[in-house]
Amino acid sequence: MTLRALEKRLSAVHHFVWPCSLLALALPNGGCSSPDSPASPTEPAGPESVEVRSEALATTLGNLTAFSPSGSTFTLSAGADKVRIRFLQPDVFRMELAPGGTFTDPVAGKVLQRTDFGQVPVTHADAGDYYRIESDALVLRAYKKPLTFALYKKDNATLLWREQSGLSWDDQGTQQKLVRGADEQFYGGGLRLGAWALRDLTVPIKVFNSWKEGENASPAPFYMSTAGYGVVRNTWTAGSYQFGATVSTRHGEKRFDAVYFAAGHPKEVLDRYTDVTGKPFLAPLFGLEMGHADCWSTHDTDPDKGPVNRAGHLRTPDVIAYAQAARDNDMPGGWFLPNDGYGCNYEDLPSTVKSLHDRGFYTGLWTSTGLANVAWEVGTAGTRAIKTDVAWIGRGYKFAFEGVEQAVAGIESNSNARRFVWTVDGWAGTQRNAVVWTGDTKGDWNDMRFHVPALAGAGLSALNYASGDVDGIYYGSPDTYSRDLQWKSFLPVLMSMSGWGNVNPERGYNDKQPWRFDDAHKAIHRKYLKLRQRLLPYLYTMSRIAHETGVPSTRAMVLEYPNDPKARDNTTSQQFMAGDAFLVAPVTSNTATRDGIYLPQGTWTDYWSGKVYVGPATVNGYAAPLDRLPLFVRAGSIVPMWPQMLHHREKPKDPITLDIYPPAQAGSASFSLYEDDGVTRDYAAGRYAKQAIRVEVLANGTMAVAVGPSQGDYTGKPTSRRYELTIHMKSAPARVVLDTTALTYHASRAAYDAASEGWFFDPADRSGVLSIKIPQRSLSTSFGVSL
Repeated sequence: MTLRALEKRLSAVHHFVWPCSLLALALPNGGCSSPDSPASPTEPAGPESVEVRSEALATTLGNLTAFSPSGSTFTLSAGADKVRIRFLQPDVFRMELAPGGTFTDPVAGKVLQRTDFGQVPVTHADAGDYYRIESDALVLRAYKKPLTFALYKKDNATLLWREQSGLSWDDQGTQQKLVRGADEQFYGGGLRLGAWALRDLTVPIKVFNSWKEGENASPAPFYMSTAGYGVVRNTWTAGSYQFGATVSTRHGEKRFDAVYFAAGHPKEVLDRYTDVTGKPFLAPLFGLEMGHADCWSTHDTDPDKGPVNRAGHLRTPDVIAYAQAARDNDMPGGWFLPNDGYGCNYEDLPSTVKSLHDRGFYTGLWTSTGLANVAWEVGTAGTRAIKTDVAWIGRGYKFAFEGVEQAVAGIESNSNARRFVWTVDGWAGTQRNAVVWTGDTKGDWNDMRFHVPALAGAGLSALNYASGDVDGIYYGSPDTYSRDLQWKSFLPVLMSMSGWGNVNPERGYNDKQPWRFDDAHKAIHRKYLKLRQRLLPYLYTMSRIAHETGVPSTRAMVLEYPNDPKARDNTTSQQFMAGDAFLVAPVTSNTATRDGIYLPQGTWTDYWSGKVYVGPATVNGYAAPLDRLPLFVRAGSIVPMWPQMLHHREKPKDPITLDIYPPAQAGSASFSLYEDDGVTRDYAAGRYAKQAIRVEVLANGTMAVAVGPSQGDYTGKPTSRRYELTIHMKSAPARVVLDTTALTYHASRAAYDAASEGWFFDPADRSGVLSIKIPQRSLSTSFGVSL
């Protein structure tokens, strides 16, 4: 079979077009597709396509021959070769190698978005066999014979890393080798399809576009270590990171350019990393609601790529019936992609956008060819999301990164809307621009299994918005769909994707929207989507935290428990924290029980039953019938919830419920609720509000909840609202006092529901829940509730 024939056959399976990485393997010259003609394999590979060789590199830095300081910058020479060190912050510095002495930066600020944080005080001294370069946080030793480096904390005794040998290079790449610590663990590499704890693994930092376990959906040239540091390589080239007894990291270019973040705690490392590479973007509120993608314009599609004249999918306005079906089936959701760029176009777009908007949905478009019409699509038709795909951005690296930047500009240059772009083949810095998703994966238990660590692990590279198609794009079943939707409902973003190629749909195939199933499975989907919709103020606040700090919403256990040995390795790879409150333990096999749920130190409450566990503990035999996701809440959590609605514009967000799991012992907990208009970029100019909520438990058992004023303003901000507190506790209080006034006790749920204020305790509700209604309050005032 010829290459062209093989390409055509693969393209006929859904929408697959040969990506650059596969063409490079197939063609003798490593050829890659042209930017102007993505399917053409005739253009020679660009520099970002260079593969990294596995053999040793030819040249290694020699002895130090000159040391030249200049403020916080130091240039070290080893003959004609030079290394430049520049401190960006007290615990952040950049190291560059210039073989031959000429420094270059072909990345030109795309990855390292910000490197100027002002002057950093740095001193230096000759310590005999090394120079000591010292900031307020770190000591970098530059050994003289040969020129090698080691990094220490400020005490110049606590080692963070040291080179085993000097930086080495040849025409094919540059390499750094570090000595691995006795129990050192490693994380990062981007959205990697599989385990997030990387010790003893070799991790390719390259684009694959085949989306199998152990490969990357969106690689990032970044990793961090439990020794207390992280590092990003400023490069567009592919790489390979080996985390064996020797930690060997290499990329395919004859230069070395890396920024080190030695902040200690992994959350602090992510904060510094995103100081330099950009904070995660803040998605619009509709983007946190479930989305749906398919082709609704099959009247003229290519028969080699998908069905022609598919019933219910003839022309773009046919999507309106699906939107109405979602509402008729009482299913929350926020957006549709009604086209597939692989030959599936669109018609009547402005009227379709309006009709979808009237039903509570925003509209996006999918492109495999570029953005020639984006100004009209966004500015006139009113679309608000873009999904890129491999036929356009599949060569990855700089090309894909700039394609995503074009998509961002297409939305933000033609509206005051926020960026909401989905992409594969992301890179370091993509977190500031796009959602990354896992590509064309399958709806089966095995793919679901490796998605759990993949999406939690993506956050360890600051990819806050990482997701995968619910139940994959290929195959699937009602049970795998329900299980997959359960846990993905706790991700920042989620989407269903109905395949329209020759694999899907097939005879008997149902579209992969949650209402296109039997009643029993629909009930499960409705349950979790409704819960997610109520949790949106919590999830939105978590995304704001990610936007401010780089700490993701979906958190591998190590982010919350970095000193717990079981949280540091893949023992906990099949669970994650959704923000700082929820521990999610997905069921990824065909079973009704869940084993191996690890609860770290502290007190944990089963979300469904109210049963309390004290960690550290491993829970086996957890009863998890098909409708139950193992879900636990950490003591000290405050979870804001909206009233039930199908989309965030449906009705006022009043009352707001504060679901409180008090500290298990005397102590306090707090939460800062974030709010803005949810749609525009006005928040970037300070148009937002925060409201502090605090709960305190005293040694005598007295409890107090303090709700502060909402500080800040934005368009559409209400002036007042009602509140409901639901406090998880074992017994009823003697009385409940609002400020200085005792609230009315109601003896029954019916009486409480009918009242405008007061309290009710239900011992049968999840082992005990106290419900408190607070009448309308001005958002400019504070109040307190004491028990």
